[in-house]
Amino acid sequence: MRSKKSQTVLARLKQITGTKSDASLSSALKVSPQTLSSWKGRDSTPYSLCVEIAQARGISLDWLLLGEGPVLRLSTAGNASEQTQETITRENTILAMWRLLNEEDRNAIQHALEEKRRLREMELKLSEMASILSTLQQLRET
Repeated sequence: MRSKKSQTVLARLKQITGTKSDASLSSALKVSPQTLSSWKGRDSTPYSLCVEIAQARGISLDWLLLGEGPVLRLSTAGNASEQTQETITRENTILAMWRLLNEEDRNAIQHALEEKRRLREMELKLSEMASILSTLQQLRET
């Protein structure tokens, strides 16, 4: 993505990753600080990275790139029909409560949610590794 508004895209990336500094953003994006610095210097943020993050986090690409519309991606017609009314009501309640929070509390909650997601990913990897180790031990014993 090439635009004079690349700095605002990076600011929105900080917002959705719950980071405040360039160093913490580069860590959250899994790029080197030098890479992030070069993006800033060129006033360019990779479009593919923005798409990947938007998809992974359910963020609206319009909001991330342009600052327009809702932050969260709206459900497609197919997904909306699969959701139960209870789920929709719960999401709307959470969203309403979210809007009442100050920015510091939002960042804290977002950070906790991201940490929870990372822990789940690590637990899954650990489980996979334990399964592989068990299989290797069984092969070694035979």
